[in-house]
Amino acid sequence: MLPRAFVQEEGQGRMEPEMRDLRDALVARGVPVELFTAKRLERRQLPLTRDTLVAGYVPSVLGALKQLGIEAPPTNDYPKCLAPFLHRRMWTSTVRQLTARLLDMSSPPVFAKPVGRRKRFTGHVFHTSGDMLFLERASASTPLVCSDVVTWLSESRVFVVRGSIVGIRHYAGDAAVSVDEATVREAVRMLEASGEATAGYGVDFGVLATGETALVEWNDGFSLGSYGLEREAYLELTVARWRELTGVGGSTYGPASAS
Repeated sequence: MLPRAFVQEEGQGRMEPEMRDLRDALVARGVPVELFTAKRLERRQLPLTRDTLVAGYVPSVLGALKQLGIEAPPTNDYPKCLAPFLHRRMWTSTVRQLTARLLDMSSPPVFAKPVGRRKRFTGHVFHTSGDMLFLERASASTPLVCSDVVTWLSESRVFVVRGSIVGIRHYAGDAAVSVDEATVREAVRMLEASGEATAGYGVDFGVLATGETALVEWNDGFSLGSYGLEREAYLELTVARWRELTGVGGSTYGPASAS
């Protein structure tokens, strides 16, 4: 049972929909909830414990883990076991190498994004030297992951808790074009069997112009966009991942009598 939960707000009652859903679900479970701002957390004004949930933006959750003496989890946008589901060529590079590619007018366009959480720019399709504006805040040695440019007809997030899919939500493209659920289930099964899965996560899949269901990327289960996932499922996922990160066992997140 969670003795308490801290949920991030932006101040003056402004909250992201995901944080509002978590607060409401926790309150419905009888869990005491305290709203906090990033500034309060940074000033170490929250009485954090490992069994007290902290939900908020990525910097806040990582900051809470640091205060608890817990190392930030590694990023794993493209799990090795899911390589068969990429359906596109991917490789590692650097900003320096990407810049040289852009100056070569004969090079085809490429999708690139920084590796890790300290992203100096968001994922972008680079085609001409004019696109180098997106690289202004990144050093030449910044590591990148690149891929061939493909056409996505639609994209959806698959939410998984302890190996079970608890929801699929469309978030981009044509909502009438659905991912192949058999492919998604097989990918989740392979991920769970590989040991690369976490207790709670979201894995994005899309439908390519070829009609294939392909992996977009994997997302860790904290500070995860819900895209309207039912609040109870979202709470279960968030708590499962927090307990795993903090090393607190058990799966009950409401009063002991709750089921």
